[in-house]
Amino acid sequence: MNTIFARWCDKNIGKFVCFILTVKCKIFDFFLKPAFNKKISKILFIKLTEQGSSVLGYFAFKKAITYVGKENIYFLVFSQNRPILDILDVAEAKNIIEIKMDNVLVLFFSTLKALHRIRKEKIDICIDMEFFMRFSAILSYCSGAPIRVGLHQFNSEGGYRGNLFTHKLLYNPYLNTKVFFLSLVEAIEKKTNLNKPLIFEIPSSERFDLPIFYPDEGEKIKLKQKIENLLRASLAKPIFIFHPNFSDPVPQRRWPFKNFISLGSLLKKEFPKSTIIITGTDKEEKECLDMAKQIDNAVSLAGKTTLKELLLLYYLADILITTDSGPAHFSSLTPIKTVVLFGPETPFLYEPISKNKIIIYKQLICSPCINVYNQKHSLCNNPLCLKSIGVNEVYQKIKELL
Repeated sequence: MNTIFARWCDKNIGKFVCFILTVKCKIFDFFLKPAFNKKISKILFIKLTEQGSSVLGYFAFKKAITYVGKENIYFLVFSQNRPILDILDVAEAKNIIEIKMDNVLVLFFSTLKALHRIRKEKIDICIDMEFFMRFSAILSYCSGAPIRVGLHQFNSEGGYRGNLFTHKLLYNPYLNTKVFFLSLVEAIEKKTNLNKPLIFEIPSSERFDLPIFYPDEGEKIKLKQKIENLLRASLAKPIFIFHPNFSDPVPQRRWPFKNFISLGSLLKKEFPKSTIIITGTDKEEKECLDMAKQIDNAVSLAGKTTLKELLLLYYLADILITTDSGPAHFSSLTPIKTVVLFGPETPFLYEPISKNKIIIYKQLICSPCINVYNQKHSLCNNPLCLKSIGVNEVYQKIKELL
């Protein structure tokens, strides 16, 4: 489904639905006071979008498991964002409920089917991990969970999403996203006031370690052969991965095409026998193939790898160069060294957890310009925050990591 259309629906139709459900919620609460002291047995996370941020949610998922066990953790996700949950292994496969969004009709009926399954499971707690999305707030209320945790608009600091949560948090833009996600789980222990935000100390994520993806040697060999067949040559070290993220729904996050070409030329001059691999989705095949053709001894794997194969690739390669996107976070599950380019969003909030990373961020006065308040929609058509990151600067950081 078109991202712009989805945003329009969420903003316009979503507001109306949230208002109607809020009226219904108020009427029911007046005659039947909600009970929050029920024993917790099942927790549902609504994490519809962005596989990369699911990695940042890992600590929250592990905390929830300490309450109810892995077998009682449920997820509601868009189908295309499911693979990372299988890799993280934080819920039984049968407990990951998918919503398909091929078109409006498919989305509608898939959502009804998902809600039917969720209500059948009799979920106790629903945690909405989307920031100010109305659709996720509606799903949270319709889940039937007596305890619903999520962000609430207290002083017009975020988009209106009704009054559908029992445990309401005030969004803190100075809190790293991994800690914010953890606070959503910590909130279920707190005594709630329906008209005020919950107040408690910032939780620590230090007690949990991010899981490491361990590859199967046989699968690594198969992937290596697959790449060599495309390359028509043997893989030669060092191996660099470029992830330009051409189809990013936030175009301001893209580093210029010509910069990747220039970077490839510099690396080839310094390391003549090196291999450069371009990664991307099936929607990015044309652009990635074009980029590979303009770089000597480069190959495009766009649309040719699963998420698991992408992680396997990170074990074969030496350096990943990526914009602020899913792979920046996926790389945290492997030992690969990574250069991450930030621009319209800030690493203060979305920094990958990996210890083997270098972040380049120019901190212009206008950056970050996309945030949870504007649904990551910016009017900027000249993202100097990324354009001002020079090719030579990235090249030097790569040499440092090598």
